[in-house]
Amino acid sequence: MLFWHNQPEHLWPSPGELYPGPPSGLLRESLPLPYLKQEELHNIPSSEPPCPAFQYVLCAATSPAVKQQEETLTYLNQGQSYEVQMLCNPKLGDTTQWARLLKSVVRVVFHDRRLQYTEQQQLDGWRWSRPGDRILDIDVPLSVGVIEPQVLPSQLNTVEFHWDPTKRTSLFLQVHCISTEFTPRKKGGEKGVPFRLQIDTFRPSDKELPPEHLHSAGCLIKVFKPKGADRKLKTDREKIEKQPLHERDKYQAASETTVFLECSPWPDPSAGPHPPLSPLALTSPHACKLLSTERLCSSPPFALDTLGGSPAEDLSPGASILETQQWLHRHRFSSYCRMLANFTGTDLLKLTRRDLIQICGAADGIRLFNTLRARPIRHRLTLYVAQEASRQENEVPKNPDSGFYQEISLDELSVVELKGKLAELLALPANQIHRLFHQGPGGILILLGDQVVQNLKDESYFVAVVKKVQNPDGYYLVLT
Repeated sequence: MLFWHNQPEHLWPSPGELYPGPPSGLLRESLPLPYLKQEELHNIPSSEPPCPAFQYVLCAATSPAVKQQEETLTYLNQGQSYEVQMLCNPKLGDTTQWARLLKSVVRVVFHDRRLQYTEQQQLDGWRWSRPGDRILDIDVPLSVGVIEPQVLPSQLNTVEFHWDPTKRTSLFLQVHCISTEFTPRKKGGEKGVPFRLQIDTFRPSDKELPPEHLHSAGCLIKVFKPKGADRKLKTDREKIEKQPLHERDKYQAASETTVFLECSPWPDPSAGPHPPLSPLALTSPHACKLLSTERLCSSPPFALDTLGGSPAEDLSPGASILETQQWLHRHRFSSYCRMLANFTGTDLLKLTRRDLIQICGAADGIRLFNTLRARPIRHRLTLYVAQEASRQENEVPKNPDSGFYQEISLDELSVVELKGKLAELLALPANQIHRLFHQGPGGILILLGDQVVQNLKDESYFVAVVKKVQNPDGYYLVLT
């Protein structure tokens, strides 16, 4: 563990400092990267990416069981404090240009595309099951050079802090969720999902102006229960040691530290629409995968009362992006407007039921699919009722629709629901209908209860006979 209180001079670390060689034969010598060996910048070939202005190093060993051309994977223990060294490269310019403190935002996000689509639902579920806990936290007593650390109660997976790039800064982080908490529950042996630990660094700007983005980098992690990461790392090493020599070459060399790889910045939801990121937008071949679509596809808010016209219920295939957004608002899918910010009517209608469930979750996905297909609502019971034509004018209010059969649809299959529908149909006060009867075999009158209503045959037809009664004043209805 490094503490840099007494080291005012900023030093760009050498390969030996960043990658101390362990005694294990599995850890091979790191590649001769020019900027790590402190070579001059003019020696870097033009085809190579430029040396980063910042570098973040997680003091935790990478797994040796990761194949070549794949991103490194680091195992962490739940709740354990891990050091992240915040490094600034002075060779790219005079460090006095950083006249102000820099702001860095650290996040733990999902790496799995499937979970990215339902990120907010997953986080809300974790919050409900772990009240009062956070996914990511800063261990302030151990941290060095961390100024004004902040944890936002509304963002369990995000922390912020300021730091001076001219001084050594050491941030200690704790991850409190484990990878298996977001996998389907089985009888055991669940494979945990990987997370992405990302740091975005900004230069604070003047008032009313957004901060200037300077650098972003991230790494892939898996979080285990206490001491589980050590056991998993040991298992991976033993697994590779048993491999033949020609098979070992297919795996990356493990390292005692994890260097964050540069990636695209995490989009600010308040900054307007963002096009989806593609792998080509990443500055490193092993850099961050596609981030959460909900965070990427943010759209400017607008009020419903500003939407012009009286739009149709069905979504037209020729609907523009704005018209599609308006349609989503009208049908109570506002929470997915940012996720579907770049979709036209044709794009949305092409999505299958499975696609919508993957994007919106099971409940809202099925509801959106049914709304797009304009599937009619199927009621549990449908009855056809006509009012008896031969009645006294002074008995009940006059109903011009008497003599015609009209449809009554029931969902709850209860007497209260049927009474309310009949009162509306016959223009009677519902509180004055005291009894409902059904004429059974031989002309007998059967008092209608919930069980009788539930056993009525679908699409049956009746004639409603209204009988005036006294004490209490009201009506009896007989369905014949």
